[in-house]
Amino acid sequence: MSDTTAKPSASPAVLSLAQLLEQQPSTAPPCLVEPGLLPPQGILFVGGEPKVGKSLLVANLALSLAAGADRIGFPIPAPRRVLICQFELPVPQFVSRLAIMRRALGAAADQHLLVDTRATGHLLSAAQGLNHFVSAARAAAAEIIVLDPLYSTHDQDENDTRAMAALCQSLLRLRDASGAALVVVHHVRKSIGRHEIGSAFRGSSALHAVGDSYLLLTRPSPQVPTIELRFQFRYAAAQPPRLLQLDPRTLWFSSAGPPPARAAPRRKVDKADVQQALADIGHQARYNQLRDQIMNTAECSKRTAQLAISEAHQRGVIVQANGQYRLPL
Repeated sequence: MSDTTAKPSASPAVLSLAQLLEQQPSTAPPCLVEPGLLPPQGILFVGGEPKVGKSLLVANLALSLAAGADRIGFPIPAPRRVLICQFELPVPQFVSRLAIMRRALGAAADQHLLVDTRATGHLLSAAQGLNHFVSAARAAAAEIIVLDPLYSTHDQDENDTRAMAALCQSLLRLRDASGAALVVVHHVRKSIGRHEIGSAFRGSSALHAVGDSYLLLTRPSPQVPTIELRFQFRYAAAQPPRLLQLDPRTLWFSSAGPPPARAAPRRKVDKADVQQALADIGHQARYNQLRDQIMNTAECSKRTAQLAISEAHQRGVIVQANGQYRLPL
């Protein structure tokens, strides 16, 4: 090869503002899910306690995105290619769940919704596992990747900030290599405050560095068959909380209106509250039943209710026998 032969040169990594403005569209692209819930190449964390409905809601969202249809109250501007990597259900059971949800959409999502049937066993925290997910995303030409749940994609200690920071770097590598947005299902700490959202997630100090949006699912009351959604966005104004209810026949959530106005939470639960909660239940109650009744009656946190039960038991206000709590005879 002669010295004058031109060699292909890599595009420069450092660009001026003028060059960047030439490359970028004049207006920002719309979010994949409005209003501001999932930006292009954004990362959305969806969390809540076990069995609150996280996976069902995310499956609803994935089908809505693939169909380009607003089915659960979030505007979706256009159909998107969605790759689901889920680790909790065997593939046949997961497909059966999708088939039930599909009846409400017909074939609208069929060509845009894709499932990684070999996701189980691959870890984002290992180079080979990360390569698997990148390859699956490229094969699917995915615009959105769902990871459900996050703890099945790694073997790190979620209480170790450095380990979680390394895992978050793997999420960023997956996002950058695939060019896709991520929807990540994750669990929350055991005791969270009423106004916690992003900080409620396990490993939150590390997750805050990479997440663009946070969606927290809670149950307003054990007696109410609805879930409440709370939002936190990095690039958009937070949305007010909203209620959803699940239709068990279709497995779709639908709007149940805004949550009712709440009285200011009480910081102290006294012995009369514990006695009244137990009296409302009946003669006796198990620990979880009594705790939930106190939370509902006194509108306090789970931790406050737990402390109230412990204090009432120590002072003899209530007694415990055979796993049941009751008032003294």
